[in-house]
Amino acid sequence: MSSSNLKDLALSALQFSYSPYSKKRIGSAVLLSNGKTYSGCNIENASYGGTVCAERVAIWKAYSENKSDVKITEIAVSSESESPWPPCGFCRQVIAEFATPDTKITLVNPQGASKDYLFKDLFPAGFGPENFKV
Repeated sequence: MSSSNLKDLALSALQFSYSPYSKKRIGSAVLLSNGKTYSGCNIENASYGGTVCAERVAIWKAYSENKSDVKITEIAVSSESESPWPPCGFCRQVIAEFATPDTKITLVNPQGASKDYLFKDLFPAGFGPENFKV
């Protein structure tokens, strides 16, 4: 799958966003090392602690249907913001569990703005599974 297809999946996910409180629609798509893709959108809740970001929805879907040894090789995050939004800190921590430092993170909006990062640049000193190795 090409990066542009992953961006399109993330942009398509915007339409399913349930965001009556923030009014901020976010979509995401992940590409796994086995070639499978999954998308998700943000789903808000009146109790903000029950809200789940688009990135985590896509990741939960992916890992609920695949063996845990696959890795995320690329993530696209879409927002309608003029300057596309990066993953929040909570999502970065979840991404650290399933990605590698070189996982590509692409931020995109419907107007065509796009910005690429490597995960290690967004979360340079992340806490992950490797911290438990003795």
